[in-house]
Amino acid sequence: MPQHLSEATTAGGFLLVLAVVLPVTAALLAFVAGGRRVEWIALGTMPLGLAIAVAIVVAVPQTGAPLVYLLGGWAPPLGVALRADGRSAVMMAITAVVIGAIGVFARADFRTPAGSVEARAPFAFWILLLAIWAALNMVFMGGDLFTLYVALELLTFAAVPLVSLDGRGETLQAALRYLLFALLGSVLYLVGTVLLYGTYGTLDIVLLSHRVHAGPPTLVAAALMTAGLLAKTALFPLHLWLPPAHAGAPAAASAALSGLVVKGSFFLVVRLWFDVMPALPGPTAAQLLAALGAAAIVFGSVVALRQKRLKLLIAYSTLAQIGYLFLMFPLAVDPGSAQFQSGGALTGGMLQAISHATAKAGMFLAAGLIYAGLGHDRIAGLGGIARALPISVLAFALGGVSLIGLPPSGAYLAKALLLQAAAETQQWWWAVVIQTGGMFTCSYLLLVLGHALAPADKPVTLRVPVPRIGEAAALALAMCSLLLGLVPWDGYLSVPVGIPSNPPVLKALATALWPILGGIVLAILLGRWGQGLARIPVAEAVVAVVGSARRIALALGRMLVRVDGTLRQWAAAGFSLLVVAIMFGAAMLAGR
Repeated sequence: MPQHLSEATTAGGFLLVLAVVLPVTAALLAFVAGGRRVEWIALGTMPLGLAIAVAIVVAVPQTGAPLVYLLGGWAPPLGVALRADGRSAVMMAITAVVIGAIGVFARADFRTPAGSVEARAPFAFWILLLAIWAALNMVFMGGDLFTLYVALELLTFAAVPLVSLDGRGETLQAALRYLLFALLGSVLYLVGTVLLYGTYGTLDIVLLSHRVHAGPPTLVAAALMTAGLLAKTALFPLHLWLPPAHAGAPAAASAALSGLVVKGSFFLVVRLWFDVMPALPGPTAAQLLAALGAAAIVFGSVVALRQKRLKLLIAYSTLAQIGYLFLMFPLAVDPGSAQFQSGGALTGGMLQAISHATAKAGMFLAAGLIYAGLGHDRIAGLGGIARALPISVLAFALGGVSLIGLPPSGAYLAKALLLQAAAETQQWWWAVVIQTGGMFTCSYLLLVLGHALAPADKPVTLRVPVPRIGEAAALALAMCSLLLGLVPWDGYLSVPVGIPSNPPVLKALATALWPILGGIVLAILLGRWGQGLARIPVAEAVVAVVGSARRIALALGRMLVRVDGTLRQWAAAGFSLLVVAIMFGAAMLAGR
């Protein structure tokens, strides 16, 4: 976010205030109005919020600089500034789209029952969804580290109750785990913020970017803040809260948590390293971030393949996809200056985050529809569901295809940018991880589709009719992710020349071949198939050839599942957070 030190409110800056004030006002109005009016106030606010986000997206390239609004007319460091650059504008627009789709989907699940004046769950859901929207917009626009802290806490306190809307004991326990672990991360972030303020006398991002130097207080602050944000993002091994939070949460809540909430803390990691502290030596810390990301890809994918429930499979795939986001950090370090730079790697990471937001939200909504129709989400019991709910299965499949990185998806463009950065910086090992991640994504997609497309033992009878509007919302998000690679990103995210967003057909087929072949092998080796493997014509022959390899792979899978159970204990999670903070501190000191 390079800017001059002297700032003033820019033309269009009032849009930034509206982006926060609108959902906040709607939430307060809904709280006062109550009853059935809560739903209609929230749904009526969503198109207005989307229009504001689109207006910001249009205004940013026209000004050629970030939009700025000085609260009260006071410039930093005395005042607080809201700023929206290309990254902020794109994230706000995607957030508005996903929130709108979740709102359309949630009408069936969170409608006030007939004959009732007001119901607890619908009343809470719509207000909390608006609060999440307002907090995310503030995260994307906040101009100083304390404002970002406040926004991040508002995001946490709005997201946690969504986990336990049904009031069951296990969901309340999951929400409490999420809250307490997120607060531990907040403490680390806040301590780092205090260190920076005590050292430099300001928390404004622009002013800090000109003053920060590699002194001990700064390095300690960077390590603490990074570790705290990773805990909120649920990057391996700090994923204590993520699987249980998704296991019992409603589909709409899971879509918001996975698609949007974890992006808030990830966005702040990007702000911290690329905007606040770009001058700090970053190679060792960047390699550590990517190493945790690579471990998340392998660990999350293997554990996902061993799950019995569809929602838990998607939850662990979220853990893997979160790891994918952090592969950009070592690729964005300039080999000459050893400092972070905004280039193709950063663009690839942001595109991956945007693609994940839409695809994973669509997949969770589709899984919720399947659960509602069948009355369960056991993967082994999905046989015949593709005939009963073809649109839901199609939405799930398209979301998975987008995450694999097949053209013309946004993830394809993101992968191409990251692979080009890996080639330019001669870091081939991260290219291997990127390609392996695509294979793992394909493997658990094939596992689910293999069961869903298999014939059922008896005719599938849906427990309740599935709302078509809900299927349309899930499919729209999946299609959005699939077509993001066709969007012209110039003016928002810099796409280097030579990266085709829509490759020729033969190249597209070649691009798809290796992830699919690798995914088939991984799915057969690690997947929990039961009797379903025998229904695949070539599977028995493959198993006969790789039978011993499958036994070894299954043993590895069982071991990682046990490790996961250990890491999600409080003692192990707290120790992991402490170790991660110490490792980042050591990495920062080693890079001096």
